[in-house]
Amino acid sequence: MVLNFKFAVASDLHIAVPHTIADQAHRFHLVEVSIPVLELVLDNLNKLDIDFLLLPGDLTQDGEPENHTWLSKRLAQLPYPVYVVPGNHDIPMKFSNDYSIGLEDFPSYYHHCGYDYQHQSYYTQQVLPGVRIIGLNSNQFDVSGKQQYVGSLDPEQLDWLKQILNAAEEELVMVMIHHNVIEHLPDQSNNTLGRRYMLENNSILLDILKSAGVKVIFTGHLHVQDIAEHEEIYEITTGSLITYPHPYRIINVTTNSIGQYCLQIESHRINSLPEWPNLGDTSRNWIADHSFPFMFKLLTNPPLNLSPQEAKKLAPSLRYFWADIAGGDAVFDFPDFPPHARTYFESFSAVKGIDNNAILVLR
Repeated sequence: MVLNFKFAVASDLHIAVPHTIADQAHRFHLVEVSIPVLELVLDNLNKLDIDFLLLPGDLTQDGEPENHTWLSKRLAQLPYPVYVVPGNHDIPMKFSNDYSIGLEDFPSYYHHCGYDYQHQSYYTQQVLPGVRIIGLNSNQFDVSGKQQYVGSLDPEQLDWLKQILNAAEEELVMVMIHHNVIEHLPDQSNNTLGRRYMLENNSILLDILKSAGVKVIFTGHLHVQDIAEHEEIYEITTGSLITYPHPYRIINVTTNSIGQYCLQIESHRINSLPEWPNLGDTSRNWIADHSFPFMFKLLTNPPLNLSPQEAKKLAPSLRYFWADIAGGDAVFDFPDFPPHARTYFESFSAVKGIDNNAILVLR
């Protein structure tokens, strides 16, 4: 099938209407810009004649009903379809309480964003002739209703996915899920700091997708710009709109002369707002100013296991390390670090330079 369409991806909006904004002193992000940044992105998208918009989770600050209501109404006003999935911040508990909605409530807020009033937290939609989106829920809960530390897909959802894929053989299928399925950081699945962003049963999902010929996954959660590949399956994770570099993506899909689907990916950034004229620099420095506890933990935890004294010496040199990872396509050089630490941190360097702008051929 010959395809030619355009869509956008924006992730981890963390929408917070002003009176709900939580004062968290150690946060990496600027939730107070969530609404003005989103409005500017939507203004820009309105000029591009896109076919649809994908939002891979963490739509709200912490699942507050007011924030879900605001976003739901705003998305309903757009001239193109929007498809969403829940992130860990959207349903922090399985059952609703005085502060947040519950798992069963989520589809009713976003019935116009893929769910169609269904009483389940995952869905599929044919978004265009020959193009299908599958939205999965990677949030799982323990018997008390508390959200589990890492994401996973329950057996019922996996069985449903297999049935959907069996019936979609002639379509381009794109999967959207909040948690990372493919590693975007070195040894992410085994690192205590990185594992929380991964899908726990990612290997099962990858086997299902590979068997069905699915080639592309869209995720969020990690707040970085990165494109990773595993056995010819690409995972495109998009950084957060409230964190440096405040990115969103525009993707053109075409069919080449030998019938392969080509994704031309362009990334854009929100660098300024009327009340934040230097937003890009401000948010990059915000991350840097709050980086020491995180870098100290990275240095003292496995695999480095440095002493607190060594970590205190090295952490200042890593002031912009996470901001540069978040921006994508970073190349690192720490010549003054001890050899094992230098090797470790330089292993985070981008290899192919495709995190922000790329042409991917789905073979």
